[in-house]
Amino acid sequence: MQRVDVVYALLVQEGKVLMVKNKKYNNWTLPGGRVEKGETLEQASIREVKEETGLTVKIGALAAVNEAFRKQENNHVLFFTFIAELTGGELGIQDTDGILDVKWQEMSYANECMPYYNKGIENLLSTSVPYLFQGLQ
Repeated sequence: MQRVDVVYALLVQEGKVLMVKNKKYNNWTLPGGRVEKGETLEQASIREVKEETGLTVKIGALAAVNEAFRKQENNHVLFFTFIAELTGGELGIQDTDGILDVKWQEMSYANECMPYYNKGIENLLSTSVPYLFQGLQ
């Protein structure tokens, strides 16, 4: 199995969660995607949010780490979810090949779409840990 790192950005505004509808899996998730070679988790998160939603963000603390074996794709995936802060941009689909829709969804709907966050989005916002890229060593 090939190891794949995926990042997600959790943006919450006025009790709503920014979500994207992916074409590949026809599901709603947080904005995010695969980390490219030579990219930090933070850089990948910022890039993915911009590509999928048109928004610019600042990445904060790490909210969750999930893991899965995807047999069909022969991947061992690590999912890193970061709390993000909106800093600019205009909401709109940028990646029309991969994204069907982007919108602010109710917290309850986000929790239904993403049951792998066991105690819900609210819990992620209160139990995060610092993230730090230590640079080239």
